[in-house]
Amino acid sequence: MLEGQMGLNWERFTRIARAVEDLGFAGLFRSDHFTNPAPPDTDSLELIVSLTWLASNTSRIHFGPLVSPVSFRDPVMLTRQIAALSDLSGGRAILGLGAGWQEREHRAHGYDLLDVRSRMDRLDEGMRVATLLLRGDGPQTFEGRFFSIRDAELLPRPSHHVPILLGGNGPKRSHPIAARYADIWNGFARTPDGYRQICAHLDELLAAADRKPGDLRRTMMTRAPQGEASEVRGVLEDLEAGGVQEVMFQWLDLDDLDGLADLAKVAGLEG
Repeated sequence: MLEGQMGLNWERFTRIARAVEDLGFAGLFRSDHFTNPAPPDTDSLELIVSLTWLASNTSRIHFGPLVSPVSFRDPVMLTRQIAALSDLSGGRAILGLGAGWQEREHRAHGYDLLDVRSRMDRLDEGMRVATLLLRGDGPQTFEGRFFSIRDAELLPRPSHHVPILLGGNGPKRSHPIAARYADIWNGFARTPDGYRQICAHLDELLAAADRKPGDLRRTMMTRAPQGEASEVRGVLEDLEAGGVQEVMFQWLDLDDLDGLADLAKVAGLEG
């Protein structure tokens, strides 16, 4: 998982993408930000354009935003774009959505972040719109406070299932929204025990939404572990025992391809 606002440009992105594909990693995700929370500003490669390149220049890895804020990404247009990228890539694109949180980028670029309650209400509507467009049969209508569609239909229909991912750690709002709409839930930097407790809560929420535990894949973003192969694999085994089904390693040094290769080796990946 790359922080796209931390100096990501075409040279770095294409090198990393090819390395991720060749080294045996399962996927490549990236944030969707204009800036960091504080100066100085650095290169920030635009999300959809970069994922379009990725869809055309890789053949194996899955990919997507982790995550795109509905505060500045219209969920109708973003759903259309990710659906098209799914077809272009043979079904490897994932639609990752979040509420938005970084005040500086919203203020600088003219987007209203809103108070926490309202931004979560907006995320709920954005997830519902995306679900209706991707899963609905025929034209769909929804009237909300933030988003509305009227007899809208996503055409051409995606030829593959497009998973909807929700990123967020909040038990009061993020988890219930994920249980209602998402195919994948992504948490951030939890201990195995803490993650296990969240999964139990999600199972309860899924049951209340008339869904099964297996309907929601559990993933986690965290810093890449350091150490010998036995230590790294021990970390992965502990996370798996806690219920994590896929780990997105946050990779902050965009020029450290040797470190990426070392991580693949100690994690036991096959390039």
